[in-house]
Amino acid sequence: MSGHIDHAIRFTADTTDERFIWPARHEAVSVNSQAYPPMGARFRLNASFHLPASTCARPCRVVIQAMKTYGLILADNGSNWYFQGTTDSRWTYTMVDQLKAIPAREFVAVDESCLMVSHNSGQARQPGTAAYNRACRG
Repeated sequence: MSGHIDHAIRFTADTTDERFIWPARHEAVSVNSQAYPPMGARFRLNASFHLPASTCARPCRVVIQAMKTYGLILADNGSNWYFQGTTDSRWTYTMVDQLKAIPAREFVAVDESCLMVSHNSGQARQPGTAAYNRACRG
């Protein structure tokens, strides 16, 4: 099992707004209400969040770090806060249950609009580049 995840994690929500925001490419046409998040919304786990090693094995901690660094992207309708990955026999129900201990209140919405190169593309400005510095730090 990899000791590192270098991307955001896909997750679902029961009800979503009919809008979608970059980098999403579709809506799920749930309801017309800004009380619900749109497809493409990104949430990041609070940096201060911690599960003790006794209740969070190494694979759990790797996922938690990815949630803090890259966040989760709302990608479809389904169960609330249901995040997905590839099927792997090394993941046990116990490990998944450890991650279910993370309360939704520990996530914050992230405005990543400065990363957008074009509404018509999923291409993103990369940290450390001049374009990123102009759009996201200026």
